[in-house]
Amino acid sequence: MTYVVTESCIKCKYTDCVDVCPVDCFREGPNFLVIDPDECIDCTLCEPECPAGAIFRDDDLPAGQEEFEEINARLAKIWPAIIHKKAAPEDADVWLEVKDKRGLLEE
Repeated sequence: MTYVVTESCIKCKYTDCVDVCPVDCFREGPNFLVIDPDECIDCTLCEPECPAGAIFRDDDLPAGQEEFEEINARLAKIWPAIIHKKAAPEDADVWLEVKDKRGLLEE
């Protein structure tokens, strides 16, 4: 089992989750974070820290979010690690409630 960052993170990119990860398994892209499934130890610490509610166990992904398991695995191979919390984008709170953001993901 691993954890997966889903669509809600797109354009919000809060990094509270990064701060609590004991194995530095988060990777950072232009407007999204992913979890490296090869590094995640299933500790569960990141899930409750996400203000966007974007982190789920891979066996508990909401309907319509299944593709994010593959997206996390693929992008984790090419995006750099993020190991410290950063300020969220200035408009993160605006994007928090927006649905259907998949088309906005910058790979």
